[in-house]
Amino acid sequence: MSHSLSSQSTLMFAEAAEAASAVRRQHARNAEAVTKLGETLRTMRPRVFITLARGSSDNAATFARYLVETQAGVLTSSASPSIASVYDAAPPMQGAVMLAISQSGRSPDLVASATAAKEQGAFLISLVNDEDSPLFALADAALPLCAGPEKSVAATKSFIATLAAILHIVAEWTQDARIARAVTALPDLLDRAWTLDWSPALPVLDHADHLYVVGRGHGFGVAQEMALKFKETCGVHAEAFSAAEVRHGPMALVGPGFPVLLTAQDDESQASVQSLAAEFAARHAPLLVAGLKDAPGTTLPALDADALVQPILLVQSFYRMVNELAVARGRDPDRPPTLAKVTETV
Repeated sequence: MSHSLSSQSTLMFAEAAEAASAVRRQHARNAEAVTKLGETLRTMRPRVFITLARGSSDNAATFARYLVETQAGVLTSSASPSIASVYDAAPPMQGAVMLAISQSGRSPDLVASATAAKEQGAFLISLVNDEDSPLFALADAALPLCAGPEKSVAATKSFIATLAAILHIVAEWTQDARIARAVTALPDLLDRAWTLDWSPALPVLDHADHLYVVGRGHGFGVAQEMALKFKETCGVHAEAFSAAEVRHGPMALVGPGFPVLLTAQDDESQASVQSLAAEFAARHAPLLVAGLKDAPGTTLPALDADALVQPILLVQSFYRMVNELAVARGRDPDRPPTLAKVTETV
């Protein structure tokens, strides 16, 4: 890495800072299409909702699963792309909606799986940043992410744009006024979240080799995304766990020298996450807490907002911190070793 690289000179920093603008563009561009899609979904009354994605997009799909099941009341599952691309199998999809998510829209396995799903009767929605891609062209309802060019290998604004698009779809599908208000408020809140100072996390994580990122409910997908970014930008072995699951076998590793980043949102899951903070503290783990008040450990600032958007705001603040951490650890977050922007999985 060049010794002249600073945390604010990376592509990752510049692109993550654009997330709010990307969401504003997306809302303006997709308003009519998402309204129409909401009407279609209400008319269809799908029996199952299936997500198709890899990497950061699959973390966004986890967010979608919780949101669709809790707000729309539709059973949601994640498709394995290899079912079509490797095993040449195609389960029946009549009455199903598939949500395919990809920044590039060009991964062969995703295109193969989406094609097979359509052939088997699925209604295909694509969330894609590249509107010239095959996955965008294939969809029954194609929604551009409107994130603009993203050249850093570490996806940031495209991930946040994906979460915003999922929230927008669910708002129109359910006709829920509360979710609609959260959609409208999101861009300005993202601007504010970008300014929050998470630098107190740096001394805790600067020499870490391993850590857990913990979340629950629709915040779990954001915990997964944070863990992925620790790996690819900082070279830290990070694992994401649900606050419900980490209490089992994984807790055995937690203790002095094993940091935990604990995230929460202000909903029904908060009490269980709050009690978990005390358990981590009792094990003397270096504890970072985002989204909880009056918790042990180092508290990272978080905005008061609707619980449905709080995880999106947390990951925006996180991106700024993890970019700075990567540079502090002597790494270039834009060019992780051996990784490329488009993963041509087959």
